[in-house]
Amino acid sequence: MKINFLGGAQEVGRLGMYLETERAKILFDYGFKPGKPPEYPLAPPDLDAAFLSHAHLDHSGMFPWIAGNRKCRLVATPATKAITEVLLYDTLKINAAEGWTSPWDKDDLKQYLHDAHPAAFNGDVSVNGVEVNFHSAGHIPGAMMSEIILPDGQSMLFTSDLSVRHSRLVWGAHPVRCDILAIEGTYSGREHKIREQVEKELLDKVDEVSTRGGVAIIPAFAVGRTQELLLTFRDAGFNVWLDGMGRKITDIMLDMPDYLRDSRKLSSAQHRVSVVQTDHARKRAMKEADAIITSSGMVEGGPVLSYINHLKHDNKNAILLTGYQVPGCNGRRLMDTKTVMINGIEEKVECEIQKFDFSAHAGHSELVEFAKNCQPKKVIIYHSDDRAPLAEAMRDFAEEVVLPNNGQELSL
Repeated sequence: MKINFLGGAQEVGRLGMYLETERAKILFDYGFKPGKPPEYPLAPPDLDAAFLSHAHLDHSGMFPWIAGNRKCRLVATPATKAITEVLLYDTLKINAAEGWTSPWDKDDLKQYLHDAHPAAFNGDVSVNGVEVNFHSAGHIPGAMMSEIILPDGQSMLFTSDLSVRHSRLVWGAHPVRCDILAIEGTYSGREHKIREQVEKELLDKVDEVSTRGGVAIIPAFAVGRTQELLLTFRDAGFNVWLDGMGRKITDIMLDMPDYLRDSRKLSSAQHRVSVVQTDHARKRAMKEADAIITSSGMVEGGPVLSYINHLKHDNKNAILLTGYQVPGCNGRRLMDTKTVMINGIEEKVECEIQKFDFSAHAGHSELVEFAKNCQPKKVIIYHSDDRAPLAEAMRDFAEEVVLPNNGQELSL
């Protein structure tokens, strides 16, 4: 067996792991890294199958290219397929608006949606003698890990993005015994705060902002983060408004309740907020809301820029970031310089800015404990820009720890 990371090895984003045996050629994930313009992975050779772990674009964003350029079996959970349809059509719009050349087009996207076969947790697919079993990865609804069983009985677990904590939205992932563990290392060397503490800090800040007469703008990723925030605010008693793509994604998730920890709570949380659907409603939100949950999570586009543009000069207001901010994006610019780019112009932001850790990835000690319980002989760490702390910890129980680079072929 050979593997080659086409992207996402010594970096976060544009993940793609190519696996080859004597009879099977399989790709696990194939996404792009957000940027101006986006960064794309290396091209794979001919394929027999491609498995998509979840909907986030750094894992899914190049699957239309696969559909249009490699005739192979495409596999994803129904939730992942439905969510990627929304995200990928939006990607085409963004590329066109920014003047970026897209590596795939609408016909490729339609081909992906036509070709993608459904995967079920605890189900399996056979590819030329290689059996692939699927397990929940936590992270977001529909996210899956792939357990790979070779004809000789050797097993490998590809986690993709992973969360072991039970969040308000989904149950956490469970370890799977394997000979080789390929595990993400996004938070290598970094821990998360206790989620309940983060939620309380956010709610306390919104209360503080509201008490002083301001509005809390909460940029949120449409997939996963928006729904976590809706559940966090569900019983808090604030006047919350929801705007942007998160509305549509929430509806998709509610149509597939089996992927949720408690669909009834998410449904009731959605019904307790005011939904923005018109410009008039957007103006009302800025006058009446205690908090506005809106896309995009990195402040790169969507309604959030309109809210910031109107509210940026009043220091009673606040922008409360809830997700990772890629270097160079508007959200990172806000954190570092208190400025934001709107319509190509750098604008000074005078309202309060604060970040809260609502990550859907496992933290350092959670990754170590998960890996230890998988009992692997060999560990491969990817999807991280600083893998050394995680590698050092895993050498305590694994016979070998491998840190591949993009384009480096490894024989296992």
